[in-house]
Amino acid sequence: MVRAGGILKFAALIFAFLLAVFLAFQLLEINVDFKLSNVISRSMLVNEASLKPVKYKCGLSKSCPSGHFAFKMASGAASVVGPRFCLEDKLIMSGVKNNVGRGINIALINGVTGELLKTDNFDMWAGDVAPFIKFLKEIEEGTVVMMASFDDPATKLNDEARKLVAELGSTAVNNLGFRDNWVFVGGKGIKTKSPFEQHIKNSPDTNKFEGWPEVLEMEGCVPQRQI
Repeated sequence: MVRAGGILKFAALIFAFLLAVFLAFQLLEINVDFKLSNVISRSMLVNEASLKPVKYKCGLSKSCPSGHFAFKMASGAASVVGPRFCLEDKLIMSGVKNNVGRGINIALINGVTGELLKTDNFDMWAGDVAPFIKFLKEIEEGTVVMMASFDDPATKLNDEARKLVAELGSTAVNNLGFRDNWVFVGGKGIKTKSPFEQHIKNSPDTNKFEGWPEVLEMEGCVPQRQI
């Protein structure tokens, strides 16, 4: 009986030891799994953050330096889709805003604050160039001027109008012709030619649309005017 009791106690001790070892391994495995899952989750969050594209104002390809206004614009597409102007991440002219039209579309910006002062459009096919000339003459010194074509920007342009636009920094306006596409950013009182201008001729050999050239897109950073 004594021997049998000793055997039972020994068996119970062995069982308790094995149970303790089993539980210890189970806890260790859970802990390892938990830590591993934490590492994986953190890694996924870091990867997601690094893969998320950085958004710059107006969808520019890079950010503008301090003291500059970000802009992006597009000319009209044939006679169907009007031009689009974005400034400092705000859409200021477009077909959706219902403030664009055939001819030359124009936005005036305060060169110091970046505030939108005025928008307008002038029909250069069936309209009169006189209101456009009057508008250009009234632009105040230091104003940033954004322009884009839609359908036809040039039929009614005369030498006086072209000269006034050239004084804003344009070099292409003197060659602007029937149904050409054109985007331009200049300023009243600019001393040099503007670096922000694109022009494509209306040509049956290169036109993307029937009777019209392809859409022009342009982006950049306009220096803020210093007082």
